[in-house]
Amino acid sequence: AASLLKCFLSAISGGSQYRKSSFLLDHLGKSVFPDHINITENPFVKRAFGSSSFDSDGVACSQKHFIKDGVLESYMLSTYSARKLGLKPTGNAGGVHNLEITHTNDSLSDLLKKMGTGFLVTELMGNGVSIVTGDYSHGASGFWVENGIIQYPVAGVSIAANLRDMFANIVCVGGDIDTRRNILSGSILLEEMTIAGV
Repeated sequence: AASLLKCFLSAISGGSQYRKSSFLLDHLGKSVFPDHINITENPFVKRAFGSSSFDSDGVACSQKHFIKDGVLESYMLSTYSARKLGLKPTGNAGGVHNLEITHTNDSLSDLLKKMGTGFLVTELMGNGVSIVTGDYSHGASGFWVENGIIQYPVAGVSIAANLRDMFANIVCVGGDIDTRRNILSGSILLEEMTIAGV
């Protein structure tokens, strides 16, 4: 889940924007996620891994929406990239600080029940993501699920889609949040992807 959100951050980074190498080029004010999704940054959470008052350029950090009701509200800009784009820095030189995505209280078991039949991904292999086009392809392993119940392990398959479709078709995000990093996300339930090799 965190790696999927890292793809989003790469696409809205100032470097990708001023180099015109992002599938989300010039998407400010446009819908990227479903309207039930918000993605926020809160650098001021006490004792959290990603908390900070200033970014690596010395610019003050702030709480902000990157995504509000599914719409892209802000890029992720350092001083340099902001100057290249003619915008103001966002306090994100060096990365993001405590990124949070809208989540439900659903456990992983709850998400599997909602999915019904599908693939629970527990490990990704290789690097098959193009931030320029949004094309996404990874080797993967995990478990095959039917009627919301894990049936058997799966290894050596590939999963593929386009990040535009993946972001737009997020069904929900679970409450099983990993707090050991600066991207705080539970498991993400996607509507569909292409699976090969099962």
